[in-house]
Amino acid sequence: MESFGSRLARQIDARGPLCVGIDPHPELLRAWDLPDTPEGLASFCDTVVEALAEQVAVLKPQSAFFERFGSAGIAVLESTIRQSRERGALVLLDVKRGDIGSTAQAYAEAYLHPDSPMYSDAVTVSPYPGFAALAPFLDTAHAHGGGVFVLAATSNADGRALQRARMEGGETVAQAIVDQVSAANGSSAPYGSVGVVVGVTAGQAGVDLSRLGGPVLAPGLGAQGGRPEDLAAVFAGVRGLVLPSSSREILAKGPAVAALKDSTHQAMTECRNALKSANL
Repeated sequence: MESFGSRLARQIDARGPLCVGIDPHPELLRAWDLPDTPEGLASFCDTVVEALAEQVAVLKPQSAFFERFGSAGIAVLESTIRQSRERGALVLLDVKRGDIGSTAQAYAEAYLHPDSPMYSDAVTVSPYPGFAALAPFLDTAHAHGGGVFVLAATSNADGRALQRARMEGGETVAQAIVDQVSAANGSSAPYGSVGVVVGVTAGQAGVDLSRLGGPVLAPGLGAQGGRPEDLAAVFAGVRGLVLPSSSREILAKGPAVAALKDSTHQAMTECRNALKSANL
């Protein structure tokens, strides 16, 4: 089975370096004149998939905004994942799970096993129970050609105190995570399937990504304050795949399909130009 890293590289080459989050906030549903109900959620997601699944490299549903509706919301999530993949987008399910033992294995099977109705190409995970606790995610992803993105230096300012704290060896906590991801990728060629999350707004995050060997998910564009030109500063010298992510700024242009497409094309062009300036 082709690895996630290889599929992502091909997608970025064909469609450009952009991930669009599917974040159906209640205020976005209202802005689209949709009810804050499972039916409104389904209409929102159907429109986003119609507009973008054949255009962008990656769509990233935020699980929390589906889970708040219970089983009805999960049914919409399953449909959104399936439709997105059928139309050619890779799906990165933003769940930020992190647990140990059999619980971690159950999460991994829920999102990364082909028999699951929520089967996605990749997921986000938290390493703070310990990096070794991520083994079920990494093993399940490897077995089925999936990917895992590990939180390292996130886009929220409150995370910096922990992520930039120094370990006994002098490296930051974020750098220790990056180094363990690099080891997990090993000699995978051309790109590994284990990535990190480093926010566009993280600034000088105290991490060296030059030996990562896998993809970088870079959230924070738009509503969180990140700008395309920040990509060149934060990721200069990175060897690998940088995948900028934008959600609310693009989704706010809906519900017109044409407006969503135009906004996405503009964001993708700006990201591509910024990354080119950083020789990425």
